[in-house]
Amino acid sequence: MPGCNNNSRLSAEEVQELKQICRYVRKMIINTVADAGCGHTGGSLSEVEILVGLYFRIMNIDPHNPSWQERDRFVLSKGHASPGYYSVLANRGYFYEGKLADFNAIDSMLQGHPCMVKTPGVDMSTGSLGQGLSAGIGMCLGRDKRGLDFKVYVLMGDGELQEGQIWEAAMYAGFHKLSGLIGIVDYNKVQLAGTVVETLDLEPLADKWKAFGWKVLECDGHDIGEVVDTIQKAKRMSESGPVVVIAKTIKGKGVSFMEGKFQWHAKAPSESERKLALEEIDSCVE
Repeated sequence: MPGCNNNSRLSAEEVQELKQICRYVRKMIINTVADAGCGHTGGSLSEVEILVGLYFRIMNIDPHNPSWQERDRFVLSKGHASPGYYSVLANRGYFYEGKLADFNAIDSMLQGHPCMVKTPGVDMSTGSLGQGLSAGIGMCLGRDKRGLDFKVYVLMGDGELQEGQIWEAAMYAGFHKLSGLIGIVDYNKVQLAGTVVETLDLEPLADKWKAFGWKVLECDGHDIGEVVDTIQKAKRMSESGPVVVIAKTIKGKGVSFMEGKFQWHAKAPSESERKLALEEIDSCVE
């Protein structure tokens, strides 16, 4: 079955190719939320390198057969960041890119929060924060009962880690040394109405996960080469128990007037802001 399951390090050419995809995805996010007049812009922009690394390099998937039983599973626990998720799925070939113009419309297959019944490539319906890790654990348990072989990746928001269910799930997975489970934290340190540290500080975050029996890795969440290398390492380490990657990111990454600002958590750009954002993303040279 075709997939992206390759453990080799990225070449310079591959890094550049993935950077180009990330740039294009960011433009898609801006256009999607601007066209809809709604959507979670900041958290969608902060997750781009994580999702591109997973879907274009790491996960064993087949966009032409989204229901393939042996595919790796992905859960966007921070389900409000769906514009970023949908943009990557469209780029990866799960559905036609033009469908993004229908984002959040009545009866659209691209609802404001991901729906596994409506959207090809979505493995779990999410949106109520705190529940995604539990769903990922259920996928691992079901996999083992059926004798299947795949990994489960769960992307969580940092504000979401203030939910108690996350830590109940973490305790269960750590205690049972659940294999093939990789958690990823989009640690942009900004949530709905302020910063994480002002709202309910998570630190020492790495130590918390370790205390619950997880192995912990950290990376620059916007260095695509480092993101891929770190998650590949987490995938190998997960053979003996759950692993979490704390990806240090920036809310609104790629658009200077959005970066680090909670006001862009759930705000769509105006036409003038769309133009400025697209110009800035286009002019970015790395």
